[in-house]
Order: sequence, then C-alpha cells, then structure tokens
Amino acid sequence: MSVSVLTAPAPTPTPGPTRRPRPVGSRWSMLVMASPPVLLVIVFVGVPIVIGIAYTFGYTGGLNSVATSLSVSVHSAVGWGPTFDAYRSVFADSRFRGDLGVTLWVTAITVAVTVVLAWAVALHARLTGGRLGRVLSGVAVIPLFIPIVIGAYAIRKFYLNTGFLVSVGKQLGVTLPAWSYHTSGIVIGETWASLPFAVLLISSGLSAVPDALIDAARDAGASRARAVWSVMLPMTTVPTVIVATFTGVSVMGSFTIPYLIGPTAPTMLGVTLQQTYAAYQRPQNAQVMAVVLFALAAGIGALYIWANARASRSTAVAA
Repeated sequence: MSVSVLTAPAPTPTPGPTRRPRPVGSRWSMLVMASPPVLLVIVFVGVPIVIGIAYTFGYTGGLNSVATSLSVSVHSAVGWGPTFDAYRSVFADSRFRGDLGVTLWVTAITVAVTVVLAWAVALHARLTGGRLGRVLSGVAVIPLFIPIVIGAYAIRKFYLNTGFLVSVGKQLGVTLPAWSYHTSGIVIGETWASLPFAVLLISSGLSAVPDALIDAARDAGASRARAVWSVMLPMTTVPTVIVATFTGVSVMGSFTIPYLIGPTAPTMLGVTLQQTYAAYQRPQNAQVMAVVLFALAAGIGALYIWANARASRSTAVAA
C-alpha cells in the first residue's frame, strides 16, 4: 500500500521594490546645485586653514610672504622639510602655558556650571511646570537676545569694586567680592552667554521623555530623584553631550567676554592670540596658538560626533 504525502506549495517570492537608476543628467544637476556651498567652504575656510598650518611649520613664502614681511620674528623652514621651531618658541613661553591653563580651567568650569544650571531650570519646568517654571525658562533665554558686547560690559560694571553688587554690600555692612577683571568674572560672563542655548536644548530633550515611563517608575516605587536618575537622565544623554561640546568649543575660542571682563594676565588664549598678532607683531606664533585651539576644539568635536552617531543608532533601532 502506497502512502502519498501532500506537501504545501513553495511560496512564490514577491518581487521587492525596484530602484530605477537615476538619470545621468539628474546626477550632474544635483552635483552642480551642491557645489557652490562646498566650493565656498573649500576656498574661504579650507584653503586658509591649510595655508595657516603650513605657516606654523616654517613655509613662509608664497601666500604667507605678506605676513612674514610684517612679522618681527619668524621661523623659516630650510628646504622642503618642516620646522617645529615656532611650536618650540610658543610652548617655551611661560605666559602661553599659563594662558592655556586658564583657558582649559575656564572652559571646564563654565561647561559644568552651564550644564548644571540648564538641567535645574529645564527639570523644574518639566516636573512641576506652573508659573515659576515658565518664568525661570523665560529668564534663562533672555541673554539670547542681548548682544555679547553689551552683556559683557554690563557684567563688568555690575561686578566692579565700585559696581552695584559691592555698593549694596557696603550699605549692608558686608564686604562682597569684585569679580570684574578676575577669572571668576569670565566664568560668570561665559555662563550667562551659554545658558540660553543649553536650557532650550535640554528642555527639548526632557520634553521628549514620555510621561508613561516616568509614571511607571513612580508606580514601581521609585522616588522622584530615582526616576530622574534612571529614566530621564539616560534618555537625555545626547542633548546633554551636545550642550557640553557646543559650550566648550564656544568658550574656548571666545574673545569678547575675556577681553572686557577678564584680567590682563593670565587671560584666555583668544585674547593672547589677538595681542600676539596685533600688538607683538608675531603672526606665526599667533598661528601656532590658533592651531592649538583648533586641535583642542577638534577633540571636543569628536564627542559631538559620537553623540550624533549614538542618536542615529538609537533612532534606527527604534524604527
């Protein structure tokens, strides 16, 4: 007796979406449309950076000959090989090392204070809301609409030894510190200028946290602090990293606030760079300082790229 076995027919593969090749003319037109901004960046940003870096290694001819003719001291390369004499000269200067330390210290303190204050304002508005939260959020972004020069000048006058704060303290019989022309004044000014962007970005990140996750954590017995630490903070890591990197790069290369509020020496590298170029007529040394700032900013920018890559992976997984 034979047994017949019935088998299900194999499923017919469904054809996937066909991708039509883009016409050659369309690709060329897109390339032409994208080329003006790319060429603009290459000509006005990329080429000057390359020329400036070459100048620090002793290539003082060609497009650098004008700067060389205006310099009182320049280190030129012999032959085709580069020279590091300009870097040795700059790093051997104790004033540059002191200013570099002040720049790093002010940047680190400003980033930390800005992130903490922005988190405090945004978290209060997110959890409690109400009139106080809206007032704090509104006050925090006011510096966004005030020019840096005016704000820095007002801060300098406010914290002078004859300013409003010290005068009020004397009326009350209290001696208050005068932070103008002091490194602490730079931190206050940089925090004032950086806080609006930080509050806006972290508030946006906190508002994206679903209420259901916070309520679930509270229903499970977590305190408010525990819910913030375990739910809201991990989901707002990327905006926080972006705030820290943008603030760090902005503070590190700032000039107006350190120039108007900070001391004469030591000061931040933005002021030192300008004085080295204009007052001391040493453009090669100023270029070396600019390269150092560029390298430090590139290191901070790597964190920004990492945060964006992590956000892209999270979005892809969620999709």
